[in-house]
Amino acid sequence: MKFSRRGADCGGFAWVDRAVCWRNIVHRRRPRHPRNALRPLVSTNLSGLKFLCFVGDIYEDLELWYPKLRLIEAGAAVTLAGEKAGATYRGKNGYPCVSDAAIRDMRAADFDGVICPGGFMPDKLRRDDHVKSLVREFTAAGKLVAAICHGGWIPISAGVYRGVRVTGSPGIKDDLINAGALWEDAPVVVDRRFVSSRKPDDLPDFMRGVFAALKDYSAV
Repeated sequence: MKFSRRGADCGGFAWVDRAVCWRNIVHRRRPRHPRNALRPLVSTNLSGLKFLCFVGDIYEDLELWYPKLRLIEAGAAVTLAGEKAGATYRGKNGYPCVSDAAIRDMRAADFDGVICPGGFMPDKLRRDDHVKSLVREFTAAGKLVAAICHGGWIPISAGVYRGVRVTGSPGIKDDLINAGALWEDAPVVVDRRFVSSRKPDDLPDFMRGVFAALKDYSAV
């Protein structure tokens, strides 16, 4: 079949093979990706490790679910602990989360680390003696204590941040400094097994920090 110039470009009224022409357009516009563009999301194997994550009313949705799913993706087990076992807590954006266990029944000896999400939840949990005791136990055992945004309130009240390099929501900067922490304004700060970040936008860096802090860690 003979094409005119306009027909060959699919822009005129000449007789054209439309299927062939459309395929050429799609092929021409297809983006070219570098060979390593589709690399695996997780390069860390956390199989056999177990983590505790606090949950409560008005938690910051992404700051709970993103770490939980990334840890599970890496092979770890995650237990969500709230004031009551089996209770449904709603995040700031309304996303529901059912607790697996009650905080009072948890022991740091059964886990390899703890995650403290932000939101309004930490302002209540920081007053819970069981919560503070758990965080102290994790710290004493040299295990992961990871907090993001206002989640830093929990380690502050547990009294474990003195002399530790941390970051957090700018709204709790003074609280961190008054607790003896060494404040840094950065997407993530890793100091031994302490990992901290400022806000939901920092979550990718936060989890990279968590994986880095666990690089040479042996499971309980």
